[in-house]
Amino acid sequence: MTELTGAEALVEALKEEGVEHIFGIPGGAMIDVYDVLYDEEGIDHILTRHEQGAAHAADAYARVTGEPGVCMATSGPGATNLTTGITNAYMDSSPVIAITGQVPKRLLGTDAFQEADMLSTFLPNTKHNFMLRQVSEIPERVNYAFKIATTGRPGPVHIDFPKDIQKEEGDMEIPAEAEGVKSPRREPKEEEVEEAVELLVEADRPLIFAGGGVVLSKAWPELRELAETLQIPVVTSTMAKGVIPEDRPLSLGILGMHGRMSANLAVTECDILLGVGVRFDDRQTGDLRHFAPKADIIHIDIDPVEIGKNIHVEVPIVADAKTTLKRMIEYLKSNSLSRSADEWNERTSKLKEKFKPRMDYDETPIKPQRVIKETMEVLDDDAIITAEVGQCQMWAAHFYDMKKPRKFINSGGLGTMGFGFPAAIGAKVGRPDCQVVDIAGDGSFLMNSQELATAVENDIPVIVLIFNNRYLGMVKQWQDLFYDKRRSATDLGQSPDFPELAESYGAYGARVTRPGEIVPKLQEALDSGKPAVLDVAIDPDEHVLPMVPSGGRLDEMLT
Repeated sequence: MTELTGAEALVEALKEEGVEHIFGIPGGAMIDVYDVLYDEEGIDHILTRHEQGAAHAADAYARVTGEPGVCMATSGPGATNLTTGITNAYMDSSPVIAITGQVPKRLLGTDAFQEADMLSTFLPNTKHNFMLRQVSEIPERVNYAFKIATTGRPGPVHIDFPKDIQKEEGDMEIPAEAEGVKSPRREPKEEEVEEAVELLVEADRPLIFAGGGVVLSKAWPELRELAETLQIPVVTSTMAKGVIPEDRPLSLGILGMHGRMSANLAVTECDILLGVGVRFDDRQTGDLRHFAPKADIIHIDIDPVEIGKNIHVEVPIVADAKTTLKRMIEYLKSNSLSRSADEWNERTSKLKEKFKPRMDYDETPIKPQRVIKETMEVLDDDAIITAEVGQCQMWAAHFYDMKKPRKFINSGGLGTMGFGFPAAIGAKVGRPDCQVVDIAGDGSFLMNSQELATAVENDIPVIVLIFNNRYLGMVKQWQDLFYDKRRSATDLGQSPDFPELAESYGAYGARVTRPGEIVPKLQEALDSGKPAVLDVAIDPDEHVLPMVPSGGRLDEMLT
């Protein structure tokens, strides 16, 4: 048994969980924890400039490393500022531990200074959340939080920490092992595996739809082996980009509202659709009445809530994606089952070639497709791309060919403006060996541009590549297409000067106005070794196309 204060116990418990980095901002209700961190050499605290940035950084850290990210904030406004980032992590099933200070227990419910009911606030936006009420329980409860965040379908967990409990002393065991965390069923039923495999083998037009669950379960090797063994084409969500290299013949790219035409048409024409770790989100399916209208659907997901939630499924498999795909491959091999490339593969190959996007535009203002093309030529296959939200995000998802998983980090479910830049910081901290580039829109970047100070002061050399059209581009696109070009409140004007903004923080800043400048300026930014902002003037009238109008059919895209 060891006697520690609550603040000391928290830090020791975090170290036992393998935490090396925390993103956050101190305040009065967390000052005791930060006082302990002052002498702590095992944990690197990264001071962000806004709590939302801390949450996004922790989220991206978790996505690129596969380990939980940790963020901290003080009570009241500090804690409420975390909520957008934590909701983002919840929507995208990212394991984040959010620790917030709270007023002393005796003041709870009195409207004390900087008191906010964070248990109620976080309740719908976390996998679990609780308050630390006794010093002695801290090590066990922290272990419990990490287990909850990473068991089954991952997600964020919130810990509320009253200030008086931080100061109190008590005897405790460290490490402590929490009990009561139930693991979901990971093994599929034998008859489900057999039925799924037989349907795929006998299908004339089989298709695999891979989602973020493939990444979370580390199932991409099995997914690739199954696809290649049976010669089944693969479409993905944005969360699963890279689970199959997008330059391989079987990869048809992302599907959905801004997906590849080849992917959307393949879904419409297939007769068996195997969904692996997907939610069948409305931005992926379009009009559900016309989604995969000719197909029987097999759905593998560890979360039973997702099975049948949005779409009828013929073969539901509630189990871990990696385990299930392994069993399917074993069944194939033990029964010598196979499927050769055929007319369906020829059809999907032709679709892929016919709708291969053009990217070699040489116009000025610069086309975003050209920026993506040049960026792919400069960066290596291990580079991590984070994306802001809006047109820039969809251009990146549509045109950037990913070769590996955990390399494309975007706000999938919540669509959070301001996500990309702090996410880039978290990704670089998690994977310092990788080049990290935030593909940004000017509007989204401005929402968390203050994190330039975080990147500069902590020597985190990430690149922000701004697709600058001086508009809230995606909203403007909808206004142009569906509201008779009535561009209400979407013109951002000419402020700020982004290179000067970057330089004011001590970062590298440069402007790109012609296609031939993209490669040298990007290389110069990388070589600078500094955080960098490249302001690329793109065509303000360029739309993200093809596009499925909201509620429309995947096979009726605007081009």
